[in-house]
Amino acid sequence: MNYVHQSLADGEKVIHIGKFHWLYTFSAVMNALIGLFIAVFIVMAAMSFDTSIQQAVKMSVYSSPIPPDASLITKVRSLHPGVRLASFFALLLGLLSFANMMVIQATTEIAVTTNRIIYKRGVVARYVGEISVDRIEGVNVIQSIMGRILDYGRLVVRGMGVGEVFLPTINNPVLFRKAIDKARAINRRNNQNNNIV
Repeated sequence: MNYVHQSLADGEKVIHIGKFHWLYTFSAVMNALIGLFIAVFIVMAAMSFDTSIQQAVKMSVYSSPIPPDASLITKVRSLHPGVRLASFFALLLGLLSFANMMVIQATTEIAVTTNRIIYKRGVVARYVGEISVDRIEGVNVIQSIMGRILDYGRLVVRGMGVGEVFLPTINNPVLFRKAIDKARAINRRNNQNNNIV
């Protein structure tokens, strides 16, 4: 929460911090595992390629002849470069998807303060969406059936004259919405106290 704490004004306090649901991390890990599974599947399918099919199409998956009692490492090393390249790209795509999701999770900050809602994503190219709590017109909670069961969802915060801020899927969106209501009440109370003085 670097950006949130750096951008706090005098007297402004953080009320609630939104966090990604554990399912987001699980999805990222599954992307890496699926890439690994496809890479292993490509290699195993190429090694079990039937010899009669190889003779019929006059093509071999091996770049050089190998003895039948060769080790698994030797068989993989002597596979055709195209097979190894396809396997490598499948693994690389899975790992890149995992890394992308983890970077998004690590660089996203979602918070409700006594004065505003802050949604920041990115490090070098940064997007910051902020709405003052006294300018909030409405908050919509969007949850699917699985979102209701596992307690995750999205929020759309509409502000008067400032548009909408679409928050990513977060853990416990109803609690986040209650934090917005609490911030609005605190802000209203502070404004009333300032008007009295």
